[in-house]
Amino acid sequence: MGLGVGRPAVRGRSRARACTAAAVAAALTLAGACTAGGGGDKGGGSPTVGLLLPGGGASRFGQFDRPLIEKKLRELCPSCPTTVAATPDPAVQRQQLESMITRGVDVLIIAAVDPQLLRPSVEAAHRAGIPVVAYDRLAEGPISGYVTFDGAKVGKLQGAALLKAMGAKAHGGQIVMMNGATTDPNAGWFKRGALSVLAGKVRIGKSYDTVGWRPENAFADMRGAVAALGAGRIDGVLAANDSLAGAVISALNAAQVRPLPPVTGQDADLAAVRRIVGGDQYMTVYKPYKSAADAAVRMAVALGRGRSAASVATGTVDNATVEDIPTVLLPSVPVTVGDIKDTLVKDGMYTTAQICTPNLRSACARAGITP
Repeated sequence: MGLGVGRPAVRGRSRARACTAAAVAAALTLAGACTAGGGGDKGGGSPTVGLLLPGGGASRFGQFDRPLIEKKLRELCPSCPTTVAATPDPAVQRQQLESMITRGVDVLIIAAVDPQLLRPSVEAAHRAGIPVVAYDRLAEGPISGYVTFDGAKVGKLQGAALLKAMGAKAHGGQIVMMNGATTDPNAGWFKRGALSVLAGKVRIGKSYDTVGWRPENAFADMRGAVAALGAGRIDGVLAANDSLAGAVISALNAAQVRPLPPVTGQDADLAAVRRIVGGDQYMTVYKPYKSAADAAVRMAVALGRGRSAASVATGTVDNATVEDIPTVLLPSVPVTVGDIKDTLVKDGMYTTAQICTPNLRSACARAGITP
């Protein structure tokens, strides 16, 4: 019955704003022509692939996932037309998906902003004969494949790293947990993984579910935690990703907390890597996005050509409506300052010149990271 990830609890729903068809059209970027009629390419050839992401530009999805997915698509199916849309707004994403169904894509890769809100549109895609590959986040509804990193492992890596950084305070010390949005099933997955390591070892003074994964909300929550617990009584912060970690550190600095407690992260954002070199953030979790992008594209092309995604999968999971979804769960890598050169730099994610800005050159030299 799968790998035990199935039926994640997704509590709450984002308040979605209304959007016009014109706004949706403006959000769509078309690469190549679209075919008419969903599922029109089944059986072979060059299926039209729709890609929906929860962020673009400077976000992780804009910097890494999108270009890697597009590159792999060009390798596997050079003549496959591609439609790409990116937004952090769940209502806009739903409209983007419905627009892609109308335009007649043959297969979809979706990293859902809000799986609950998107479910009716996923069901509409299914009725139109358009298979869906859930990417990074487990979508609700009748999906045909799923690719992600093992969220329980991510949380465990963060929890174990935090305990190590806390030293003697790892037994009986007090921490703050800055979790992700309840509308993202991965957030609960990360949280459960972390708690499996932290429970019984440290006191959790405050635990927040960050609305929308927005850093400004994490900043406000961290200021509240400092006020409630006391500046000198926070021994560590389990921040679910690097954006939240940056907000946490800004809040701690604004409250003049010294020394800074160890803070975890995830995604290996460049800003976070620089914070790690500078000593403000303790660690991040590096997820080799190329592996995820490759697996998602292989699934999508197979499904778009009328085949099963099972040949790509390494296991199965269940969501709220479908059992035994062909799934690829990928491993992640913990990164502290001593690991940057042999992980992120070695893999080509960043160059030493990108990491070692002028104000970090002495810190880079101490860490053995030199341009």
